[in-house]
Formats: sequence, structure tokens, C-alpha cells
Amino acid sequence: MWLGVDYYPEQWDTVLLEQDLDNIVELGANAIRIGEFAWHQMEKTEGNYDFSFFDHVIQKAKERGLRIVFGTPTAAIPAWLAKKHPEILAEFEDGTKRAFGGRHVYCFNSPALYEYSEMLIRALVKHYKNEPAILAWQIDNEFGHEGSDVCWCTQCLQAFRRFLREKFSGDISRLNAVYGTAFWSQEYNDFGEIPLPSRTITTHNPALRLDWERFLSKSICDFAAFQAKLFRELLPNAVILHDFPGGGLYKHCDYSRLAGCLDIAAYNNYPVWGGQKEPLLPHEIAFGLDYIRGLKQKNFWITEQICGAQGHDVTGFLPRPGQAALWSCQAMARGCSSLFYFRYRQAAKGAEQFCYGILDADNQKRRRFYEVQNFFREMLPWREILETPVKSHIAILYDYDSLAAFRIQRQSLLLDCQAEMMRFHKIFFEANLMTDVIPASADFSGYALVILPFLTVAKQELCKRALAFAAAGGTLVLTCRTAVKDADNNLVFGEPLPLGFCEAAGVSVAETESLQERNAFSLVGAGSFEGFTGFGGIVRDMLVPANAEVLYRYGDPFFGEYAAVTRKPYGNGTIFYIGCPPDEATLKRLLMSMLKETHIEAAPSSPGVEVITRGPEAGKFRFILNHNAYPAAYNGEKLAPFAYRIEPE
Repeated sequence: MWLGVDYYPEQWDTVLLEQDLDNIVELGANAIRIGEFAWHQMEKTEGNYDFSFFDHVIQKAKERGLRIVFGTPTAAIPAWLAKKHPEILAEFEDGTKRAFGGRHVYCFNSPALYEYSEMLIRALVKHYKNEPAILAWQIDNEFGHEGSDVCWCTQCLQAFRRFLREKFSGDISRLNAVYGTAFWSQEYNDFGEIPLPSRTITTHNPALRLDWERFLSKSICDFAAFQAKLFRELLPNAVILHDFPGGGLYKHCDYSRLAGCLDIAAYNNYPVWGGQKEPLLPHEIAFGLDYIRGLKQKNFWITEQICGAQGHDVTGFLPRPGQAALWSCQAMARGCSSLFYFRYRQAAKGAEQFCYGILDADNQKRRRFYEVQNFFREMLPWREILETPVKSHIAILYDYDSLAAFRIQRQSLLLDCQAEMMRFHKIFFEANLMTDVIPASADFSGYALVILPFLTVAKQELCKRALAFAAAGGTLVLTCRTAVKDADNNLVFGEPLPLGFCEAAGVSVAETESLQERNAFSLVGAGSFEGFTGFGGIVRDMLVPANAEVLYRYGDPFFGEYAAVTRKPYGNGTIFYIGCPPDEATLKRLLMSMLKETHIEAAPSSPGVEVITRGPEAGKFRFILNHNAYPAAYNGEKLAPFAYRIEPE
């Protein structure tokens, strides 16, 4: 287990180094994370590599028993490189260049980016290949963050056309057929006529736009894989990680695919950021952690854990005493096996002056220093427990193409696929049941309950695996607008919805409606839910059951004959279809019945108290966390506000 801090020694006078490292050791840290933004420090002028500064830092760290996570500094290119190769700078949609001065200003399809990154990484690895203090290498920083996942420059235009030429084997007539370009006279005579889908009147072709989303993701994944491949070529035993930012399901990048080139998926955990009045709710923080754990379906690291208030220009909520440690403990309990706090000291200069760290810019040890110190001391005895895998019987699946399809054609102004996923996750969270949030490409055969929420792009391979899962005894949950489009983001002529699932689910979609209200219509229970009522909204499928049991019908006067929720046995398992986003009480009632049927035992605690069980079967422990700003109890024992405890089960 590595417990440490993010340290940026190049931003401070060198006379502070030894005192800083002594303080870091006093915290109880055993590692530091360095280098990720220091390209100019390493290469002040082109081709003149100088790592002496970091040689000194590493030597002093080694003298104190500290290990190193070293970042490739490609996220922040130097000014001389932007001056020599202005084409390396990405462009906004209106054609203006991103000005040098921020971070992530480069274009992922710039040959210059690859050329200079490779030369730097080769020099860096050659210099440090025999350095035992380096325990892991971080490639770049927060890929795709802050809008850096989209570029509209001519390099991207040419690369996008090459991407399409390769996809369609150079056959423009095939592209025209797949895209349906006869609509609005969009036929192309050659790939050189294809535009980027920037702003136009009305909208671009949905199939073109989905391929654009795939291209954007591929551009980032290719650059990550390029760096990882270099390390494996030059340093075969290197441990390679990347620090993913929050909000991955909203990015124009498939982080699950990017994670494929990594040894470790790492996360920068910020439950609150500048401008937020209050932090994310505990179940929302948990969802982000479960999503990161699902990228590789194994334990992860946190490379940036919030400690103080954060913000670039607008600052935010200050974590209350004990709250940052509570969030850290929540992360460890949900699969984090090593954790680094951001940052050791608040910056006195530069864009992150108001990102408060363990120390403020005045360099005085106060509450946050001792809170981190205490947390490190408390976690170390639990190292073996925290390195065991997290086990879950429940999985929520997501699919990059489907998320992109809803970005392209949202259908309802209120439809937010991640928010809908989180509504399922929240109910399991409140029942203290661990839930894996995993890509649809992952193996889910070992779970008991699997939810496919809004997986609108139908994929035959996924359908086949999902039905095999249900036939083998699993409980499969489909939602509205699942399996609607083909792989090219087109509707399928002559096929009823949901594509590939109608016979197995015993239901078909007769009509669909998009609404701009959450509680737009009533739901009326039937069968085992007779007597229960509720509400639904946002979007709905009007279901015609063939041989499925109806659990809820729509209660409005025009569409009351249609089913809203159905259930059907399939093989040794069951398939549910939830035809709309129901209100929370109705969704909870449905999910609790599924858990009972699937023999998964809920273990709810008092509101705001999270309980997580970890460890091997023979020696399980409970992590009990009070997310409330007031005392709470669990099993008759009180917990102070934002306190936690660890005990045998």
C-alpha cells in the first residue's frame, strides 16, 4: 500500500526541499508523486534534456525511504514547442487556436506531439531505467479533461477522413449506403468531401456523428497506448498507470478502452470543486469510485484525493473537519489500494493558487496536516484487507457508443444516462450492497443481477451474452430505449424493439414518447404489484406483452392499455423490462423485489451511514462511515459527524 502526496518541487525554492520531504515523512507517507507538469524543467530548449533537478529530488526522497510515482509531463507542452510547431495547438469549433498557457492544449492528432513526446519519454526512461525508487509511471494527466477531448483542426479533419476510409475499406459507396446519405442529398463522391460535424443548420447525420465520437475516443486512446507501448519497449517491468478525472461517462473518450493499456487505473477524487455550494452526495461519490474500479474490474489507486477547498478562479466548499478523511476511507473501502493527497502545499503562484492542500501557502501545519497524518496511521494496519478484491453480485453496464448516441440525439431534455444509472446505484448503495459499474464489453456472467440501462445501440454479441446470462439463472434488467439503434446509429427496418430481446423478454415496443417532465404520467401496479401506484416521465416505451407478466401499466387515459414494466422467466433466470424512469419509491419497490427473488440480502442502515464489508470469507471486516454532519449510530454505537470505524463483521 502506497500512501503519499502530490508534490511539485519545481514550483518552489530548492531550499524548501529537505524540510518538505521531512514533513511528508512526518505525515506517515511512503511515496510522492512528481513530474507530471514539468516538461520545461526537463527540456528547457529543444533536445537538451536535463534531469538533474529531479535526480536531486529523488536522491533526497530515497534518503528518507520515500518511493516515487513519476509522471510523463506531456499534458503541459513547453512554450518553445508551441512556438516552433503552432499546429500542435488544438482548435475550438469556431476555428480559433487554443492559446498556449493552459494545460491539455495540444491536438491528439498532431505528428509533432507524438514526435516530441517520444523523444522526451525515451530520454526520461533511459535516464531512470535503473532507478529502484520509481515504483510506477503515470502517463500524461487526466486525458480528455476540461474539454480537451475535442479538437476541430485540419489535422483532425484529415485524420477523421483516414479513419473513415479505413473503416469502409476505401469504398465511399459503402459509407453512403450505411449513413443513408440520400437523405438531404448528402452523398459523397470521395472521402475528401466529408466534413467534421461542426455547427450547421439543423444537424449532421447521426451515423457520421457517432463515427466522429468514436474517432475522438480513438485519438486519445491511441496516444495513451503509444506512451504505454514505449514504456513496455524500453522498460518491460514498468508499472503504468493513468490518473482519470471525474465524469468519465460524459467524456468523448471510452475510458474503459483506454484502461486496457494500463496496469493500474487511478482516479482523481474530488467530491467538491470550485463553485459547488455543497459536495456531491455520498452515493454520487460512491458511484464514481465504483465506475473507476470497473474500468479494469480490479482495485485502483487514487492519485489525487481532495484535502482542502478547491477551485481555479471560483473556490468552493471547504471539507469539514474529518470529512476529507471520511471520503478517503470511503475510497479505500470501495477498492482503492493506494492513495495520494492533492496537494502537499497550496501553490503560491499560477492557476491553482486556490487549490488548497495539506499545507496552505503560509507553510504552517494545521488541522489538515494532522488529519492526513491520522488517516495514514489508521489505514496502514488494514493493508491486507484493503488489497483484497471487492466482491459484488450486482453490475450496472454502460456502453460508450450508446452514451454517444444519446449525446447526439438526446430525445428528452431531461434525459441524462449517467443520472439514470445513478438512480439504480443509489438504491443499492442505501441497501449497503456493492455494485460494479462496468463496460458492456466486460464479462458479467458471474453476477446475479445485471442492469442494462439505456444501452440504445444494439450489439448482437452483447445481446447473446445477456441472454446466456439470464438463461443460466441470472436476473437481467432492460430499460426503455435499450436496443433501439444498430451499430451505425441507424434505426433498423422491419425489426421490432427491443432489437434481439423481444422473444426472450416476451414484450415489444409499440410506441415511444419523449417528455420534458420527470413525473409526467401515473403508473398503476398489476399482478404482484396490485394496489401500488407511482409516476414516471422523461421518456417511455409503450409495451405490448406477448407472454410476459405485467407489473405496472401506464395510468393515463390514452395509453392505459400499454404495459410499463414487465417480467418474464427465461431459462433458469428472469428478464425484466422497465419501460420508463419511474419515481424513486417505485424503482426501489421493483429493485427490492428483484433482490429478494435473486436471494441478495439488503442490509440498510440509518440515513447517511454507509457500511461496506471487505476481506476474505474467513475474516471479513466492516467499514462504517457516517456521512452526516451530526452524530449517527450503527449497531447501537455512536459515530461522530464525518467519522468512521473499522470492525470485524
